[in-house]
Amino acid sequence: MMTAAPPQRVPVYSGFDYVTVDAQRRRVYVAHTGSRALLIVDADSGTVLGQVRVGPMHGVAVDPANGHVFTGDGDAQTVTEVDPAAQKAVRSVYVGVTVDAIAYDPGNRRIYADEDDGTRVVVIDAATFKAIKTIVVPGHKPEYLAVNPRTHEVYQNIDDLAEIAVIDPVSLSVKRVIKTPELQHNHPLQYDPQLDQIAVAGTNGVMSVYRPNGKKLGQAAVGRFDQCDLDRSEHVLACAGDGGVTRIALQVDGAPHVMDVTPVAEGVHTNAIDSLTHAVFAVWSNRDGSGDFVETLSQ
Repeated sequence: MMTAAPPQRVPVYSGFDYVTVDAQRRRVYVAHTGSRALLIVDADSGTVLGQVRVGPMHGVAVDPANGHVFTGDGDAQTVTEVDPAAQKAVRSVYVGVTVDAIAYDPGNRRIYADEDDGTRVVVIDAATFKAIKTIVVPGHKPEYLAVNPRTHEVYQNIDDLAEIAVIDPVSLSVKRVIKTPELQHNHPLQYDPQLDQIAVAGTNGVMSVYRPNGKKLGQAAVGRFDQCDLDRSEHVLACAGDGGVTRIALQVDGAPHVMDVTPVAEGVHTNAIDSLTHAVFAVWSNRDGSGDFVETLSQ
């Protein structure tokens, strides 16, 4: 079990979605959905530094080159680039969908934004900040997505079909699918480049591990999660849900293994890992409306 620091209250009760950490610049970024803002947290102290109003948002991704953050605006159907140091939006592009999850591939400078409760993934060139392709994916309700930094393939979870759509970086189309019939309503997904494994979980409390070619390595009963994040150096996932944060170890060639569970709060469903300290940042809203909180969990 990890050690929990005192929770830090976040101004404005509204709920959260995805979380990410810029370990190099010591910042945590959270989609503070109801307040229509990107929440900025100091990764060392755990204190809230500010919020940038960008509209109702879900996904967040960091450009490692300059530390800027990519988010979506659900009202305007745009993807926005935020300068967190200046705490302001600097560029925006219309994408024609309400954005849910966002992934960034720094190798080819592409932003991938999937459609909330929809059927499409929009590709944006981060250099020109223009939408270059809208990809129709099979099924309905794309959930989380991840980029393979070696091949630049994108692995997109598909909720209603229990499968992963693999997007080709050259044709920008779905080149194949990986069936995950043991899962129901695919939700969290992470890719471990060193182990060459896709970890994916369903709302039925099962997590499976696959090779990108579709070979299944194993599965385990893990709990019901919304978001997982991956500590690539330790090959450990932190997954939020069921009232806490569960750490799950990926194996070289086999099923994932539950390490421990740290109780947090009933409403927790998203978290992120600091790759330098291995701390986990969890966020939640009390369901009685008494407040929003961010909490640091340390080893």
